This record gives sequence, structure tokens and C-alpha cells, in this order.
Amino acid sequence: MSDATFTIVAAIVKILLIWAIALAALLPNLVWAERRGAGMIQDRPGPNRVGPFGLFQAVADVIKLFMKEDVTPTYVDKLLYNLAPWITMMPALVTFAVIPFGAPLDVTLGGVTRHVPLIIADVNIGILYIFAFSSLGIYGIVLAGWASNNKYSMMGGLRASAQIISYELSMGFAAASTFLVAGSLRLPAVVEWQQSHVWNVVPQFFGFLIFLIAVFAETNRLPFDLAEAEAELVAGFHTEYSAFKFGMFFMGEYANIIAASGLVVTSTSAAGRSRGSPSPASGEPSRRSPSSSRRRSRSSPSSSGSAGRSPASGTTSSWTWAGRSSSRSPSST
Repeated sequence: MSDATFTIVAAIVKILLIWAIALAALLPNLVWAERRGAGMIQDRPGPNRVGPFGLFQAVADVIKLFMKEDVTPTYVDKLLYNLAPWITMMPALVTFAVIPFGAPLDVTLGGVTRHVPLIIADVNIGILYIFAFSSLGIYGIVLAGWASNNKYSMMGGLRASAQIISYELSMGFAAASTFLVAGSLRLPAVVEWQQSHVWNVVPQFFGFLIFLIAVFAETNRLPFDLAEAEAELVAGFHTEYSAFKFGMFFMGEYANIIAASGLVVTSTSAAGRSRGSPSPASGEPSRRSPSSSRRRSRSSPSSSGSAGRSPASGTTSSWTWAGRSSSRSPSST
């Protein structure tokens, strides 16, 4: 198999794997956990009829949405009405492309070993890609409210647009500090920086809280459910939708939750250890900052000559942690 063919096949497998995990595994369990949790809070059982503890309720809901009649009101703008669910769901699915979901793997086929990164597209504008596509989802919500020719839907669409656009500003500023520290917009680079330094949630705890609150608002979760306020707007922007079109809004919302959760974990914690990125605690050299490199270049030849030796040679080894150079003897490791 040629390298080009292997790259295409690996990309397709990773896309199918991510969508299978997000849509087939995580999404039904998230729906069940949310409904059961809401039932416990509100002193009611929640879903408990289909399967043990109601675990198969999500499967029954999917079958129901496929089999229900797709009712389209008479006075809607049919083009925008049918297009809005797709505009909401597709950006939520493509944002998974730049989120790393594991350490790189070495795959051997036909006696040839290839290095496969567990990320669909490792682009150098990763976070900008996520913000760009996640902001497109608001167009689907606004178009759904406008095209439905319904006052409740229109109010829900306006509320959603105002809320999402407002919280995008705070979410962008909170995320900017993380990527400025890492010196890259790539999410794998952020993970590597945290592995060789410290989790971003520690020095930037308030930024993490702001980012987490903004994510709740962006995904319309409680208490930021203004766009779907059932006590005021029936169901908000998707009041006039039924069957599979309603299910697409539902899938897009929970896909956004899963993608946002992955972004929070990736940008604020190391989220696993990648190969070739040892931590300072391992006693092996890791990536050094430019400032420490300049300090070493101005040091004496004897000190610079011993800095690169390994612990196995019986001398000390050095690494950089948070911009400071340290050394450790083999006996202390």
C-alpha cells in the first residue's frame, strides 16, 4: 500500500471512529445521564421503562424520530426551513477534526511501519478552525426561527443569537491565554506544552472557569437555555420542527457538547501522554525555552558540556521546567 493510499484510508477510519464514538456511544449515554439526573433533582424517576434503568430509551427515541411523520407548516420558507437543521448539525461534527483523541500509534502493514497521529487534521490553526465552524451553528438557529414564520420560534432564534455571540467573546479571550503560553494554535502543541510544564488549569484557574461558563452558554445548557425556554417560548427556535429535522437539532446540540468537552480537557489538562514528550519528572531532557537556551550558551564550556549527558553516563541531566533550568543526579531519580 502506498503512503498516499494509507493516509487516505487512515483519515477515513479516524473520521468513522470519531463519529461512531461521539454519535453512537457518547450521545445516547449523555442523554440518559442528563434525563436521569434531572429526574433525581426534580423528584421523579426519569426514563426507566426501556431496558435496565432506562438505558435503551435513547435507542427508542431514535427509532421514533425516524418513523414519525415529518410535518411542515404551510407558511414556512421551505428552503431555509429545510436547510437550518443541516447548518446546525454539520459544523458540530466537523469540529472534531482538529481535536486530538490519543497518543500517536505505530501501525505496521506489509512490513512497513508508519506513524499515525490520532487526530484527523493536525492543522496549524486548530483553535481558529474550531471557533470558525462553531460560530456557523448560530446561522442554523437564526434561520430556523426566521423560516418557521412563528413568533415563538423567532424570539428563540433572536435570544440564541444574542447569547452565543455575546459569550463567544469571553470564551475567545479565555482560550487565547492558553494558546499564547503554548506558543501555537495547534491543540497537540498545547498538550505537549502541558506535559513538559504544568496543566493550564493550575496557573489559569479563573480563565478555566470563564471558559467553562462560556461553553455552557454556547451549548444552551442550563441555566443558559434562553433560546429554548419552555415556560415562555414553547420550545424556542425548533417549535415547528418534528421527526428527523428535530432530531438533527438534537444531535447537533449534543455533538457540540462532546466537542466542547474535548476542547476543555485538551486545552486545560495534558489529557494523556504522547510519545516522545517526556515529562520533567522522568529525568529525561524535554523541550527547552529560548531564554534558558540563551543562558546556557553564555555559560562556561565545562557546564555546557555536561548538560546533555544522560543519567546512564553517571553524570547529571538537565531539563527546563517553566522556563528554569534544573539538574538532577542519577541517585535522586
